[in-house]
Amino acid sequence: MYLLDTNIILELFLDQQQADKVERFLQQAPADSLHLTEFSLYSLGVVLFRLKSYDAFLRALDDLLHSGVVNVIRLETEDLPLLADAARNFGLDFDDSYQYVAAEKHDFTLVSFDRDFERTIRGRKTLDEIMN
Repeated sequence: MYLLDTNIILELFLDQQQADKVERFLQQAPADSLHLTEFSLYSLGVVLFRLKSYDAFLRALDDLLHSGVVNVIRLETEDLPLLADAARNFGLDFDDSYQYVAAEKHDFTLVSFDRDFERTIRGRKTLDEIMN
């Protein structure tokens, strides 16, 4: 089971350098194995709206959520103090702490381009590591 960091999804919908690789990964992943935090979904919206890419946001909703490719998870309010622990212990910012705690809570492998997760106990996997 995988938790996709926000940067993985942004790579695809901003059509960045590794967008094709992200698309292949999403197509090859077993059904029900991909998860995205609600926080990442909102972050995606913030970035795409800032760029006035409203259609890209709507496409993301259709391609990822409505099609069932990705399941959305969230932390509960009682989980939020753990974000401060993750930030203190590993030097993570708020959004990375949120992803880390969500991955830990659900025992998911965190998939990210962000090297900050390498300072954590759980670490992260890159697309190359998973697909090869």
